[in-house]
Amino acid sequence: MPTPTTIQADVRAPLATALASVTASVYQSPPEAIIAPACVIIADSPYMESLLVNGAVTKVKINFIISAVVAYNNNAGALDNLEQLAIQILGAMPSGYVVGNVERPSIMNVGTGSFLMSDISVSTYYTQENN
Repeated sequence: MPTPTTIQADVRAPLATALASVTASVYQSPPEAIIAPACVIIADSPYMESLLVNGAVTKVKINFIISAVVAYNNNAGALDNLEQLAIQILGAMPSGYVVGNVERPSIMNVGTGSFLMSDISVSTYYTQENN
């Protein structure tokens, strides 16, 4: 029996590889600590939308959020840095991934650090043949 493909290897890893071209740390899942600037790939809601399920094939639409995160040192500078990071992320999207909205910025406090962040909606399709 062949080894089935995984969403990690076939969907999140290629997205993270494409994002490696931006000037930010890239995380394929939420990290324990964030080093800004950063791109964090997380599941959106709904995470998976069933498109086709039968005995032989499972096909789903997978929805992600890429959280663009920058240091929040001063409002004007942080906003400019966030806008630049968002544009870099949009430009780095690989083919087969559909970009939705970029949400309004918000302040996030993690530990002793403050960050300015904005969520970018991204989706793609995943098909697995069931043997």
